[in-house]
Amino acid sequence: MESDTPDAGNEGTDNAAQDAAEAQYSPDELANDGKKTEGNKADVNLDLVLDIPVDVSLRVGSTDISIRDLVSLVEGSVVALDTDAGESMDVLVNGTLIAHGEIVVVDKRFGVRLTDVVSPTERIEKLN
Repeated sequence: MESDTPDAGNEGTDNAAQDAAEAQYSPDELANDGKKTEGNKADVNLDLVLDIPVDVSLRVGSTDISIRDLVSLVEGSVVALDTDAGESMDVLVNGTLIAHGEIVVVDKRFGVRLTDVVSPTERIEKLN
C-alpha cells in the first residue's frame, strides 16, 4: 500500500543531498580566506583540506602513433611531440590544468617555474 508520507530511509538521504547543495561555495567566498561573505551563516574551514595529498604532473606534450609504431620502439628511439621546444608546459593537479610553466634544473633535479596560473574562477568553471 502506498503512502503520502516520506519513507524513513529516504528522509536522511534527502537531507544529505540538500546539505551538500547548500555547502557549495563561489570562488569569491574561497578567495576570502575561506570565509563566506556577509549575510551567510556558515564558514568554510580550509584547514580541513590543506594536508590532503594531490598528484601534481607536468604535461610536456603528446602525439598520436599507431600500435605498429608503438611496439617497434626500442631504447634510443625518438618520439616527436606536438609541443615546440621552449613552449610552456601544462601543470596539472589531479588531472586539472592549474598553470603553465617551464622546466628548470635545481641542484641536479628537475623542477617547474610557473609562468601563468589559471585563475580560481576558470578552474572551477572547467570542473562543471
